[in-house]
Amino acid sequence: MARKALKESIVTVPQVKEALESIGEEQLDQLQRRSLDYATKFTKTDSVAIDTVLKELVEKFEMEEEEAVQILNAMPESIQEIRVFLAGGRKIIETSKLEKILVFLNKYRKKE
Repeated sequence: MARKALKESIVTVPQVKEALESIGEEQLDQLQRRSLDYATKFTKTDSVAIDTVLKELVEKFEMEEEEAVQILNAMPESIQEIRVFLAGGRKIIETSKLEKILVFLNKYRKKE
C-alpha cells in the first residue's frame, strides 16, 4: 500500500537530528540511521533554539523560509558565502545587512 504525505515542511539539519534522536537509535531503519549519522556530523548549530533562530532570520532579515533554512544548514562564515544563498532571489543586498546576518549567525554557531 502506497503511503500518502500528510504534510510537507522544510526542516533544518538540527531539526532532523532532534527528530531522529527522539525516535531512538534502536528503532531506526538503515536509511534513518544514515540520516542521523549525517545530521550528527554536519549540524553546525544547537537544536535547542533553532525554531526561534529560523523565525528571527525570516522576520528580522526579510528572507524566505527556504533561504533561512539553507543558511542555517550551512552556517556560512563570510559575507561572500551568504551571498551565494541569497543570490537565487536576484535581489541586491547591502553589505551592511549581510554583516548583520553574519554577526547574528555567529551568536548561534556551534563551538567546536
